[in-house]
Amino acid sequence: MSEITPQIVAEHGLSPEEYERVLHAMGREPNITELGIFSVMWSEHCSYKSSRIHLKKLPTTGPQVICGPGENAGVIDIGDGQAAIFKMESHNHPSYIEPYQGAATGVGGILRDVFTMGARPVANLNALRFGRPDHPKMRHLIAGVVHGIGGYGNCVGVPTVGGEVNFHRAYDGNILVNAMTVGVAETDKIFYSAASGVGNSIVYVGSKTGRDGIHGATMASADFSEDSEEKRPTVQVGDPFTEKLLIEACLELMASDAIVAIQDMGAAGLTSSSVEMASKGGVGIELNMDHVPCRETGMTPYEMMLSESQERMLMVLKPGREDFAEAIFRKWELDFAVIGNVTDTGRMVLTFKGETVCDIPLGPLADEAPAYDRPWVKTPPPAPLYDVPVTTDIAADLLKLMASPDIASRRWIWEQYDHMVGGDTVQRPGGDAAVVRVHGTNKGLAITTDCTPRYCYADPYEGGKQAIAEAYRNLSAVGAKPLATTDCMNFGNPQRPEIMGQFVGCIEGMAEACKALDFPIVSGNVSLYNETKNDDGTGSAILPTPAIGGVGLLADWSKSATIAFKGTGDVIVLIGTRSGHLGQSLWLREVHGREEGPPPPVDLDAERRNGEFVRRAIAAGALTAVHDVSDGGVAVAIAEMALAGNIGAMLHAPLPCGVACSLFGEDQGLYIATVADHALLDTLSAAHAAGVEMERIGRTITDRLIFELTDDDHVVTLAQLRSAHEGFFPALMGPDLVA
Repeated sequence: MSEITPQIVAEHGLSPEEYERVLHAMGREPNITELGIFSVMWSEHCSYKSSRIHLKKLPTTGPQVICGPGENAGVIDIGDGQAAIFKMESHNHPSYIEPYQGAATGVGGILRDVFTMGARPVANLNALRFGRPDHPKMRHLIAGVVHGIGGYGNCVGVPTVGGEVNFHRAYDGNILVNAMTVGVAETDKIFYSAASGVGNSIVYVGSKTGRDGIHGATMASADFSEDSEEKRPTVQVGDPFTEKLLIEACLELMASDAIVAIQDMGAAGLTSSSVEMASKGGVGIELNMDHVPCRETGMTPYEMMLSESQERMLMVLKPGREDFAEAIFRKWELDFAVIGNVTDTGRMVLTFKGETVCDIPLGPLADEAPAYDRPWVKTPPPAPLYDVPVTTDIAADLLKLMASPDIASRRWIWEQYDHMVGGDTVQRPGGDAAVVRVHGTNKGLAITTDCTPRYCYADPYEGGKQAIAEAYRNLSAVGAKPLATTDCMNFGNPQRPEIMGQFVGCIEGMAEACKALDFPIVSGNVSLYNETKNDDGTGSAILPTPAIGGVGLLADWSKSATIAFKGTGDVIVLIGTRSGHLGQSLWLREVHGREEGPPPPVDLDAERRNGEFVRRAIAAGALTAVHDVSDGGVAVAIAEMALAGNIGAMLHAPLPCGVACSLFGEDQGLYIATVADHALLDTLSAAHAAGVEMERIGRTITDRLIFELTDDDHVVTLAQLRSAHEGFFPALMGPDLVA
């Protein structure tokens, strides 16, 4: 046995203090396999050691919640004996190092989290953040990530129906790739991961184990330099066709009574799956490493336990059901091996070639893993926005915004994804939320991802509130009742008090919004150390990015609203109260080059009141089109509705706070909607009764936007808008990379 030196301990990502804890837990010096297991289980990626105490502040329960955080994915009741199962996870560092495989295996991993629990996946989404478009690596990263997401999702046969993309220089050296999957299961056929039954067989199924992805969890728990070629072997390699076979085989076995527990092999592979199953069940586990299916010769127990090879699952089966299960997996041309059994020792024991190569108590690996209350400082409040600029040319400002990276059409991206496979996609990418029919029913699931990192950077607390509120708004805008969320908490180095302060602020803002909106968080992921080391040893962190995935329910999918104007002559109304907030707005940044001021405040009572009114009005058929107001303000929202319907608008409402703030301010809780003339008075009356402010701001017309102001009219044609809006990605990626 090689001596465990301080250098080896450091290479495994453990601090000297943590290694002392290992010695105390073991009562002796660990061998290299045991050290590797502690290393990955105590990594930030697996243990959440810097975030656990703060994550407890989030609301995670409600009458709709069947299973909250702690399992592979969250589970909510959608009625009629059915459940929606969903989660979002990060694959950030791998996607920077190897963008195609990093993004592809991110999709594969989140799919497994969902079908592990018995759900058939019905939709994929993603939340992507890239650096400056003109950064020398960015075209390569964008192309690889988009092709990886499409290459995996398209082949596995699950539609990619929505997502979001932001650009900012803070992501130059550390892009974010967050993947979300939603599935549907029967509530009496949900599978959990807690192992039980001493003597029960532990079964390995799926692909063989290779050397790809070893120390992937540790790599994802550290910052890195932009010169990351040396970390390429830590990135997993995916095979979507095998994943499709694995989905079908698992669901077939799940239709029987053979499974006691099941867990996918995600981060830390066989180590995390076996430790989590045993610790959750309060049992022990013994594995014979000679029986692990390997695709490379001479693999050691260390390599087998830490490999993150893809498309693999671990199961506990009922006694005598091994042959039945094996026949199913062999039929689907997948590996199947009994590699161990459940024990009553409370320990993880590994044998290899007749010798015990690992014997670790499970408590220190799981529930007793380190948890740190790291020092943090509150983010200072941003200075007020002084010297507010004015706009002299509405058309020019609007065209510049529509062509800007954060607002420009994402068609180049989503046309590379199969968003119709399965035949149940009701609303395609491009709206406020995707809508997927629950197969064989009239119900629809509305799904969205959202976050505004520039708000979170300026004021983490308000930014956290806004991330939840915007997801709530997106679901309400299509007519769906928001049920629950998942999160992906992307932040920099938690050992820097200012970064930890961002995390704490966002968590507390999210918690307040979740409580006020009855919108609990039922699953999620934390991704820290998202920053790049500079030459002087300092770190350049990403913007704090608590990405939110929201899921809502429509009783009748055919009544969902869309953003597209439906015809000329409809009245355009604004629902909510305008104050014209320009701090941290895209107009301020893109038109005037300023990232200043506080983000818009979020009135959670108004958010709920306005959202409930919009959902009722959609269900009653009173609104012919609906779109929430977000980046770019009212003018951009109307331009997007006009382009979606190929119908223009004449805006003649009074401007309550000046031209720029009324048209480009990013006030929260606002919706733009259209109402037919005959329904207008009743809709206004219903809004008044609900305590919701509604103002008439214009009418739909033919082929242009006309802004009627006191001095003169400002006009922009739909052709001009479309050219600006559709041009960014094709121009950036070039003809060689256009889908």
